[in-house]
Amino acid sequence: MIAGFSILSLLLILLAGVGAGFVGYAVGASSLVSYPALLAFGIPPVLANASNTVGVVGTGIGGVMGAHRELKGQTLRVITYVAIGAIGGIIGAFLLLELDPKVFEFAAPALILFSSLIIAVNPRGRMQAKQAAVDAAAQLNHISAAEQATVTEPIAEQRKAEDRAAQLSIDQPVQPMNKDSWWVWIGVWAVAIYSGYFGAGAGTCALAVLDAAKIGPFHKINALKTLIGTGANITASVVFIVRGAVDWPAAIMLCIGCFIGGYIAPPITRRIPANIMRAAAVIAGIVLTVDLSLKTY
Repeated sequence: MIAGFSILSLLLILLAGVGAGFVGYAVGASSLVSYPALLAFGIPPVLANASNTVGVVGTGIGGVMGAHRELKGQTLRVITYVAIGAIGGIIGAFLLLELDPKVFEFAAPALILFSSLIIAVNPRGRMQAKQAAVDAAAQLNHISAAEQATVTEPIAEQRKAEDRAAQLSIDQPVQPMNKDSWWVWIGVWAVAIYSGYFGAGAGTCALAVLDAAKIGPFHKINALKTLIGTGANITASVVFIVRGAVDWPAAIMLCIGCFIGGYIAPPITRRIPANIMRAAAVIAGIVLTVDLSLKTY
């Protein structure tokens, strides 16, 4: 036994973390897997949520590190979003710890159902499809221009055109911050606070807000939304740690599992239709909502 957990239990939490990291990469809802897994091992809801926040923080850090090209030239917005996420995470964490635990127990089913519905609506998928259409049109234009420009080296020119098309979406700028609508900032703040309080589906919510505001191309706002959640998860984790609200064996094993799951997800998810993965996440969320509701109400 380690701090009340058997070796088998810790291995199962590690496995749940792998699943959470995988689902987090695929549909942006890692907490739909990790949070109920911690509940299943008898960890109280508030303690489970705080430990879950610490456990999934590594996923966001890795995502930000991997998106340095998308974030290039956005220093002011990067700093601003991280700051908003950090402050929102503190507020959300204090709301979780200071309110009566019954409040969270009653709110959790509704929050999980909300995140499931966001996944079902799938703003991320629609934005990816829209961005793919833009990139394809740009690639065709570049190939056409290359074919007209030279007849002596058509293959080489076509490859150059394809490379330029691949870079085109990365080179597209985001709009200046002074052109953001007032409601964007309210939405970003709300997502940051929600991330610190619970967080399931927060990334998808942030993506929907930034896309609705036409901040920039998909891959860039996808990187930006990661900043909000990362800032919130880090500061919320600090609050939870200081307040002694973390079950460390569970959080550590979950963190390791999330890293593994996020690492192995890309080559696997390429072979699985997105609709199947999204449907599985939605069904799991609905089942969990019903289960928690029966236990709570």
